Amino acid sequence: MKFLEVVKAEYLSDYTIRLWFNNDVMKDVDLYDKLNGSAFQCLKNKENFKNFTVKYNTIEWFNGADFAPEYLYEIGTPI
Repeated sequence: MKFLEVVKAEYLSDYTIRLWFNNDVMKDVDLYDKLNGSAFQCLKNKENFKNFTVKYNTIEWFNGADFAPEYLYEIGTPI
């Protein structure tokens, strides 16, 4: 069994990101209600939210905030 990884990510709109996982599944993830805690406060600004990369098998923002790939997979909507 492979570890679940995000291999590609694309900003869609508002607080939704399309994610491709290493198990050939694609999901849209709406993180609007998930930006809780001090690390995520600045991401409530959409321009900051858009500033992410795929790093260490998940998406990571400029300030080091991230979500576990397993969590993103669980809350995502399949495409």
